[in-house]
Amino acid sequence: MEITSGMVKDLRERTGLGIMECKMALGETKGDMEEAIVYLRKRGLKIAEKKSGRTTSEGVIGAYIHAGGKIGVMVEVNCESDFVAKNTDFASLVKDIAMHIAASDPRFIAKEDVTEQVLAREREIIAEQLKSSGKPPDMIPKIVEGKLQSYYSEVCLLEQPFVKDQALKVRDVLAAFIAKSGENVTIRRFTRYRMGEDV
Repeated sequence: MEITSGMVKDLRERTGLGIMECKMALGETKGDMEEAIVYLRKRGLKIAEKKSGRTTSEGVIGAYIHAGGKIGVMVEVNCESDFVAKNTDFASLVKDIAMHIAASDPRFIAKEDVTEQVLAREREIIAEQLKSSGKPPDMIPKIVEGKLQSYYSEVCLLEQPFVKDQALKVRDVLAAFIAKSGENVTIRRFTRYRMGEDV
């Protein structure tokens, strides 16, 4: 199948990646747009994994105040160079992440950040619910671990469905930016404020 400039343009608009990457993805998937998106997402994750060990000492602190001024977020997103930190695409990424945090209220950045104490409490709650519903005792540990995956997608920023595109997780958005920029990018920390909280 011939890959047209219109197809490349459409894929670029949908993914935010460069012309050559989009053209290559369409070639690899014989012009299938949805498969090309999946191909690029997988490739982005591979690139992100390769770059994950690189130091991120530059970046910005971004803020987002939700309409009405009742919810506010501050987030620190790091990258490798000042050049990327000053890029408008990076600023947009940081703003999108801050907006996502305001909307989705994560408690942790990654699965690895969830403490053993929190996990033990969640396992106990899930196991008790399963016992009450009459599940066979030998099946409960396996079901508990499966339900923990759902828990991660609720409380871990990187595992949450991205607020602007529910088909993607936040980590997919980050991986796509890493593939596009050529630099490692990490979310270091965030704080979410809600008016009247803990009063």
